[in-house]
Amino acid sequence: MNQTIALLKSHRSIRKFTEQAVSDDLVAEIVACGQAAATSSNVQATTVIRVRDPETRASLAACAGGQPYVADAPVLLMYCADLSRSAVACDIAGGEFHPGMTEHFMIATIDVALAAQNAVVAAESLGLGICYIGGIRNKPQEAADLLKLPEQVYPVFGLCLGFPDQNPEVKPRLPLSAILHEEHYCADQVVSGIGDYDPVVREYYKTRTGGTKDSNWSQEMSSLVGKESRPHMKEFLSMRGFQMK
Repeated sequence: MNQTIALLKSHRSIRKFTEQAVSDDLVAEIVACGQAAATSSNVQATTVIRVRDPETRASLAACAGGQPYVADAPVLLMYCADLSRSAVACDIAGGEFHPGMTEHFMIATIDVALAAQNAVVAAESLGLGICYIGGIRNKPQEAADLLKLPEQVYPVFGLCLGFPDQNPEVKPRLPLSAILHEEHYCADQVVSGIGDYDPVVREYYKTRTGGTKDSNWSQEMSSLVGKESRPHMKEFLSMRGFQMK
C-alpha cells in the first residue's frame, strides 16, 4: 500500500481543532488543488468563499444547526455550485444563457464535489483535518444571503479546516462486495453486504459513544431516507434559477 492509498483509507471527520493558524498560502494551495480536479466540459463550476468574519461564521453555524466548529475552526470554506460565471462568459461570447437545465445543475454540483474532495486530500496530506458541513442546506437561503450569492449560484456545503485536536477512529465502510459489482447490479450482494455490515457499525457506535448509542447502518438509513429530507431545497434551487428542465 502506498502513501496515497493509506491516506485515503485513513480519512476521518475532524470536529475539534487546535488553535494553530492555517496560513493564507496553505489555504490557497489547498483550493488550487481542488481546481485541478476533473471538471465536465471545462465548465469549472466551483466557487469557494473563505469566511473569516466572526459574526458571519456564527450565523452560518446557526444555519447548519448550531455546529460549533463552523464558527470556531481555523478555516471555513463555503463550496458553491456556480453557473453565474458561465453565464457571464456566454454573454461575453455573444451567446444567450439558457437557465434551468438539469444537466447543467448536475455538472455544477458534481464539479463542486470533485473539487472539494481534491482539496480535502491535499489538506489531509499536509496534516490538516477536515469536516464537511452539509447542514448548511438546513437554511440555504439564509446562507446564500450571508454569502451574497447571485442567481445561478447555491451553497452545496461548507468545509472546516484546521490542525486536528482529536484522533477519532476511522468509521468502517460497507464491504466492497456491496459496492463493486461485475457486469450488472447484483441485489443479493447488497443484501449480504448489509447483513455483514450492520453488526460492525453497531459495535463501532457502541465503542465511539461508550455504549450510549445502540444502532446499525440499516437503522440509520431508515431514519434518514424513511422520511422527507430538506424538502425546501426544491423551491430554493428554483428560486436560484435551477428549475430542472
